[in-house]
Amino acid sequence: MPPQRKSNEYERGRAVAWFQDGVPKREVARRLHVSISVIVRLIQRFTATGRVQERRRLGRPKKTTPREDRLIERLALQTRTASSSIIRRQLRVATNTNISQQTIRNRLHGFNLRSRRPAVRPRLTPAHRAARRAFCRRHVRWTRQQWSQVLFSDESRFTLNHNDD
Repeated sequence: MPPQRKSNEYERGRAVAWFQDGVPKREVARRLHVSISVIVRLIQRFTATGRVQERRRLGRPKKTTPREDRLIERLALQTRTASSSIIRRQLRVATNTNISQQTIRNRLHGFNLRSRRPAVRPRLTPAHRAARRAFCRRHVRWTRQQWSQVLFSDESRFTLNHNDD
């Protein structure tokens, strides 16, 4: 199923105006890039109520306003490592809105902002550090000509052709 595209009030008004001017429903749907069933329901709603606004929806209303949602997004983007509890505190200071950490995570998920963990690299032991220092001391006076003779390899195997075995 393709993603649903929300039409704004202006587009709905245009659709009704085109229909009243005699443009067929299919053509109106094509012009607005929506399904014909959307136009049919819009025309039915307009003839019944005389309005193009959407009806109120069922379900629990959002605890945050669109302005607070934008603030949550901006706070998360400004400090990429901030947790939901930190963003919650900053939001409470800025707008005096008290919402749960889960609501913060839901809003960030709605903005396609996901939490990430930093990449973990292997730790260098004191023996590794000593071996590196010894290597550096042995080769500190090498010239560019001497280094050009060295092939550094991590012992990984690379296949350049399909026939390489």
